[in-house]
Amino acid sequence: MTLKERITEDMKSAMRAGEKDRLATVRLMLAGIKQREVDERITLDDSQVIAVLEKMIKQRRESMAQFESGGRADLVAKEAAELAIVQGYLPAQLSEGELDALIAEAIAATGAASIKDMGKVMGIVKAKAAGRADMAAVGARVKQKLG
Repeated sequence: MTLKERITEDMKSAMRAGEKDRLATVRLMLAGIKQREVDERITLDDSQVIAVLEKMIKQRRESMAQFESGGRADLVAKEAAELAIVQGYLPAQLSEGELDALIAEAIAATGAASIKDMGKVMGIVKAKAAGRADMAAVGARVKQKLG
């Protein structure tokens, strides 16, 4: 079963169970997937669906920061609930040790010596850790190791 099929099945089960908040979030995910499929005239595979979900997670985090600065705790809670649901569809996250090993491996493979080589390292890490790590945090770690 593909990730898209799993999300569709979860939508149906949320409808049957009357879980309105979960249903709304799952429908948002399916709408994002469908929008990309229509725009690009393709059928998304699992890695592309994960990219759509990562984009949604990034949007939720940015919204939460904005709502917190605006003092809207109710909207922060709503975004946090959506974030938790969307994150449930991503593969298991890499541990700190696994992430450090992946970064070290990429640095060795590219021969990176300074911050100028960060793009090469990030290209390798992003390919191997897609959907399993927050790329903003990975970028900060790579910068720290190279800087």
